[in-house]
Amino acid sequence: MKNIAIIGIGSNLGDKIKNCESAINRLGGCRGNRILRRSALYRTEPVGYVEQDWFVNCVVKVETAFGPYELLGWLRNLERALGRRETFAWGPRVIDLDILFFNGEELTSKDLQIPHPHLHERAFVLVPLCEIAPEVVHPGLKKTAQRLLEDLGDIKGVEKI
Repeated sequence: MKNIAIIGIGSNLGDKIKNCESAINRLGGCRGNRILRRSALYRTEPVGYVEQDWFVNCVVKVETAFGPYELLGWLRNLERALGRRETFAWGPRVIDLDILFFNGEELTSKDLQIPHPHLHERAFVLVPLCEIAPEVVHPGLKKTAQRLLEDLGDIKGVEKI
């Protein structure tokens, strides 16, 4: 069975654009994965810990043969391969890959929460998400991505590159 995942991608260390493009290329180049859509790249203001460089963010929609935990493991391995080292919550990173949605399902465990628990609060996720999948419904909030973005209202600090 093929699954549909929507993945958020971000970087704020090194060559941020190259880091995001490398992640997209490797994600799409993995056997069992196929990129269906991808957003533009956006320059985005940091959230949480703000004393760091701005990010480059985008969102991709992927058809995958992986289940959610397999995909999470594969994404963590890809982050390490691209040079990510653990720092601290909301700290700077070479690459960050987050599963935002997976088949419209809800999943909560100590290792994984789908939909991503903060996506509805983050313009840096919602703006690129609405570019490629404005109709996707948050299963817990019962709202489309477009409605979540409208509810958020403030999208300053998100600039298309």
